[in-house]
Order: sequence, then structure tokens, then C-alpha cells
Amino acid sequence: MESIYWVTSWACHRRCRHCYEDRFRPYVRGALQAVVDEAIRNFPRIVANLPDRMTYLDLDSPGPDGGFVEKVGRIVLSGGEALLVDVRESVTYPLIDALVARYRENGGVKLVVQTTGDLLTQTIIEELLSRGVYMISVAGVDDFHVGLKGVDRQIAYRARLTTMFNGAGMKLSGLSSQTRKWHDEDGPLFSFFGATPDSWIGKLWPRGRAWANGMSTATLADNFCNRWSGGLNFLRHRYSGSEVSIEPTGDLYPCCVKTKIPLGSLLEDRLTDILDSLVGEPAFEAISMGHPERMGIAYGWSEEAFVGRSRTATPAGRDYANLCIGCDAFHEEMLGPILAEARMKRRRKRAMTGSARKDTHVSA
Repeated sequence: MESIYWVTSWACHRRCRHCYEDRFRPYVRGALQAVVDEAIRNFPRIVANLPDRMTYLDLDSPGPDGGFVEKVGRIVLSGGEALLVDVRESVTYPLIDALVARYRENGGVKLVVQTTGDLLTQTIIEELLSRGVYMISVAGVDDFHVGLKGVDRQIAYRARLTTMFNGAGMKLSGLSSQTRKWHDEDGPLFSFFGATPDSWIGKLWPRGRAWANGMSTATLADNFCNRWSGGLNFLRHRYSGSEVSIEPTGDLYPCCVKTKIPLGSLLEDRLTDILDSLVGEPAFEAISMGHPERMGIAYGWSEEAFVGRSRTATPAGRDYANLCIGCDAFHEEMLGPILAEARMKRRRKRAMTGSARKDTHVSA
């Protein structure tokens, strides 16, 4: 697979008004320990169910043998805030070590740590690099983050962090975060991005606190599905362009925006088994092709009906329309039984495989 976006825990030191997930927030005492314990408990099981190799065939790079060149994929470790002290020592660092060990002899992997950046120190940067981190990506360089409103503050913030990155022998990525092949460069690298008007997340997803606060400016013309980090190509996990998102719970989604219902759980199934069990299912093929408005055609929902269900009102009563709203409605009303059946088929397949292995062992 080319890319996995992994939310390692819900804990964050900020409660941004524009955040797409209201579970990203400060936690204290027992509540903080609970979200940290969840991440500690689940990440080894998730790692065990990741693809055997984090490589992909690049459809833009034909090889001399008539096939496609195999390239190393990436895993983005994010949050919340992956560098909070309670998360960094007990989740982020052990997880990095586990991923490096898993893929060291299996094609390798490029690990990206995504952070707000304000917790970074020279020591933390060097600790990340010593563990094999390929890139540190600083998110949130935008007007929405407290203390960073205005160009001058953002320039100063970048300059301060750049000094630390350069001091650790890192170099600035030459490609923007919106360019899918930005991780093809040699590391170690650093990058900056945020929810700015010129970025693909600038209009804000109709999710979380951004939705509750009426901050999404997306329209029907903004198809978040048909782009990198949307659902586009998620089912084609062997080839370039495929990315999925993982929550601390182990739930798997086709996009960072997240569908109303997860595709499955990495606490019980292998990632590629989940995706393969949905290949050929019209709704998920439509998402993978970047046309969510066609999700319901095989189930009695015309494109017109889907677009109609994509219209709603914001919590403040403003008229709003975006295909993510229609996708939510379709998942909620139609896809629950289909996903449940796919899960049951995977369970039956596991049971049959287990029986076959047991019979082979007895025969031997």
C-alpha cells in the first residue's frame, strides 16, 4: 500500500474550533490515562494486521520488464498530538520501533510523524530521527490555530522550527503536501502545511467541531472523495494512489474524512483482507473511483437522489450541501448490513483457513 494515515490516540493539547474530530482535545487524569491505555492496548494488534509489505507498484513508473516499479510506501503517525509527553513515550516511540522492526526485512517503510510543532525540541527531533523517522510534518500552520493567526506569526513559527530541523541535518521537502508524490524524496525531511484557502482542506470537512461551529464552506462542487487522502483508489491497495485511515480503536476508513461506518476493525482482520472483501461491491467501488454520488445506483438510489440527500442545514440553520452528507446518509441507511455481511464472510474464511491448517498439521 502507498499510504496509511494512523491516528495513534485522541489526546491533544488543543481544542481547535475547526477540527474535524471533536475527540481530539485535552484529557486530564483518568480520562487521559484511558485514551493512552486504549492506544497502548490496540497498537500491537493493529501492527500485526497491517500489510506484509508497505510497498506499492507505481502506475506512473513502468519498469524495463513491462511491469511497474515497486516503491516504498509511508505510514503517517498523527493524532491528536503524537508528541504529547504521555503519548510520546508510551505510544509513539514504541509504535515507531514496532513498525521499523516489522518492515526492516520486508521492503522497508517511510515513517512520517505529523505534529502541530509547538512541542518539538531539538532532543525530540533527534530522538525521532534516531528511530528511523523519515519526515516530520508540521500541521496547523494557519489562522485557525491559536497563536498563529497572521502571516508574520506563521513566518516566524516556520523559521524557528526550520532552525531546529536544519540543526538535525534535515531538509525541507521540495513538494507541497497536496502533491501525492511528495514522499518520494530522500529523507530525513520536514514540511509545513495547514488549513489555508489554497489547500485541499481549506474549505473544511463537514465534521467534528468544524461542523458544529458552522465553519465548513464546502459546496457540492467540493468532492473531497475524488482526491488524495479522500477515498480515491483506496481499494487498489497494491498500486499507487491508495491510502486508508486508522483510528486508535482499530477502525479502518477509506479516507481521512471518515465515513459514517468503518470498513472493519484491524483488531480482528488484516487490512488487506478487509479491503479485498469489499472489492466489487458497487458502493465502495464508487468511492474508490472518486464518485460518491454513484454509490447508490445499484441499490435504488439514483445520482439525483444522492445529491438530494446531500443537502442539509448546519447546526446554526444555514443551508448546506456537500457529497459527504449524502455519503453519511447512504452509509447509515444502506451499508450497515452489507458491511456486516462482509465481516461475517471474513470470519468464515478465517475459520475455514484455520481448519485447513489444523487438518494439514494432523495429517503431517
